[in-house]
Amino acid sequence: MTSVKSLFSPVEADLDLLTKNLQQLIGARHPILSAAAEHLFGAGGKRLRPAIVLLVSRGTMPEQGITPRHRRLAEITEMIHTASLVHDDVVDESETRRNVPTVNSFFGNRIAVLAGDFLFAQSSWYLANLDNLQVVKLLSEVIRDFAEGEIRQGLNRFDASLTFDAYLEKSYYKTASLMANSAKAAGVLSGVSEEMAEGLYQYGRHLGLAFQIVDDILDFTGTNEILGKPAGSDLVSGNLTAPVLYALEEKPYIATLIEREFAQAGDLEQALDLISASSGIEQSRDLAKYHSQQAIANLALLKPSDCTQTLRELAEYILTRLY
Repeated sequence: MTSVKSLFSPVEADLDLLTKNLQQLIGARHPILSAAAEHLFGAGGKRLRPAIVLLVSRGTMPEQGITPRHRRLAEITEMIHTASLVHDDVVDESETRRNVPTVNSFFGNRIAVLAGDFLFAQSSWYLANLDNLQVVKLLSEVIRDFAEGEIRQGLNRFDASLTFDAYLEKSYYKTASLMANSAKAAGVLSGVSEEMAEGLYQYGRHLGLAFQIVDDILDFTGTNEILGKPAGSDLVSGNLTAPVLYALEEKPYIATLIEREFAQAGDLEQALDLISASSGIEQSRDLAKYHSQQAIANLALLKPSDCTQTLRELAEYILTRLY
């Protein structure tokens, strides 16, 4: 199976430079916040979102090469993503991520919230300094969407009447918005046509939805080592995802278990068994495959190149995490 590292070989040097620059962008004026941020950036991760920005940047400027503003956009994208993870971990009371202690478990909730705020503020300042109003609007929308997604997820906990449209909207806000808007922003910095910019946006949107649906499936089928968090944690916290929503159509008794928040002994195990006995996982796989294919279709306007091919392969690679 192709690894992410080998998949990103066309921008490997760019990603190495990005990792070094992230440390410098944080600054040393706030030692505790800097330590928290360094803890995050040192925790690994695939650098998926900045890689998309760099691949789009090189794919839309095959002759000239990417500019410092493209590089800064990739760095901003990773900072925004990381800030959202810090806040997510506080809200979810998570103790580990990527199999290392979260900022909140390592430094406490107060420092974690401040560290997330600090990263959002830093990313916003660097974003403003790109001097491109359209790009500022695109990435500012992402920060707003993160908050919207978190609020919706919190309000819909243990709501067995949640619609599929509401689930996909929340998934867009929490995951796909950053991929969609940052991919489009990279195209805007390259001066692409409005049609191509929209295609890049749709590529990122469908890629993000496929990625989130796969994550939601893995919450039921993955191991703690793969997930970097306890398996089944979404269901336990009342976050209803695609496998659950599909399973509810076949096994309506799951709704009773959800609505009483798995309060009785054996409720959670029974819900997991019912979901496993349904076609929820398989239907979710089909949904992820659909969005992966849609992502690839939206690359039609990009000129053939190693980076364009990698963007296609990335949409396919996301599905391989299921098998």
